[in-house]
Amino acid sequence: MTEKNWAGNYEYRAERIARPTTVEQLRELVVGARAVRALGSRHSFNDLADTDGLLVSTADLPGDVSIDEGARTVTVGGGVRYGDLAQTLQDAGWALHNLASLPHISVAGAIATATHGSGDRNGNLASAVAGLRILNGSGELVGLRRGDDGFEGAVVGLGALGVVTEVTLDIRPTYNARQRLFGGVPWEAVLGRFDEVTSAAYSVSLFTTWAEDAVSLAWLKELDGVETLIQDDFFGAPALTEARHMIPTMDVRNTTEQLGVVGPWSERLAHFRFAFTPSNGEEIQSEYLVPRARAVEAIEAVRALAPVIAPLLQISEIRTVAADDLWLSSAYGTDVVGLHFTWFRDQAGVEAVLPQVEAALLPLGARPHWGKLYVDRDGIVPSLYPRLADFAALASRFDPDSRFRNPFLTRLLP
Repeated sequence: MTEKNWAGNYEYRAERIARPTTVEQLRELVVGARAVRALGSRHSFNDLADTDGLLVSTADLPGDVSIDEGARTVTVGGGVRYGDLAQTLQDAGWALHNLASLPHISVAGAIATATHGSGDRNGNLASAVAGLRILNGSGELVGLRRGDDGFEGAVVGLGALGVVTEVTLDIRPTYNARQRLFGGVPWEAVLGRFDEVTSAAYSVSLFTTWAEDAVSLAWLKELDGVETLIQDDFFGAPALTEARHMIPTMDVRNTTEQLGVVGPWSERLAHFRFAFTPSNGEEIQSEYLVPRARAVEAIEAVRALAPVIAPLLQISEIRTVAADDLWLSSAYGTDVVGLHFTWFRDQAGVEAVLPQVEAALLPLGARPHWGKLYVDRDGIVPSLYPRLADFAALASRFDPDSRFRNPFLTRLLP
């Protein structure tokens, strides 16, 4: 079998991939496998989703969407992509609180890795989870709701507990938003007025190559009807009058509509349009979520590495995520600032520079995004999660025969 992830930088070692269409078929596959992992939209850049046994794709499992207006929740099949879910919710007059940059990722895969959007007061996608249904290692369907014992450990589950067949998410009435772009934000403003900069809109993203005299692009997502203090100047950066891709060489038509044009949340909160296929095969991604209190230190540390980073880098994004109580969330117990790196697809080059990046960031408490490329040569990452031993016990309870255990989890768990 020769199959790769979305970016083409990782080739799966599994013996085969199965594509069940029912939960019963999935149960038979799991119970009959010595080693098994769930495979979603293949947007992980490392071996998190791999196994030397069986991979089960969730893409063809039931994708029903059920809205409970009274409870303000939606229940959806784990393999459903966020773009499809967002359109269904919007058509029914409902919305999610946030979306990731790409709407092409699966719901279960995104929450299992604490994937996030942006905003000082916005939790990651997993923070919206109100319930889960998991097919565990014994072939049993286990339901968990917010408040149940172990729920906070199961949500960001890294696939260690089983295959998530259904997810229930909090929803809210639909809303409109707009995007505005500003070019050339002075580093002095970013470092000296960081809280003001990131709180200036519902969501603020800063894009840079780190070697620039100023942050090249500020990307603001603002809720329609909410008064803004930002007019045509963003901390010294002028408003742009032409649409921009964050990577200048890429096609701007792939991005969601900008320049203050109001539209539904489902077409504004993600950076990229659902109708366009992302440019897979062209990049590797890494990301580190640093406690907000250490954000300025972290930014200064990465800027000092610009000569090493810039030759391998397409673009970096700086954005914020609110704290939550999910055991393996990168925002567990603290507001965080994400430092995201979109690299050229040079695996050896990126792996060579990551130890320097991590030497600067991990001592500040930065947690790598579970689905992105990181190396952690000194084994620091497990110490950044105070509930890791509790999670390991929960995983053993759900998967007593270690069917879902793989090298990634073996490196991580005690």
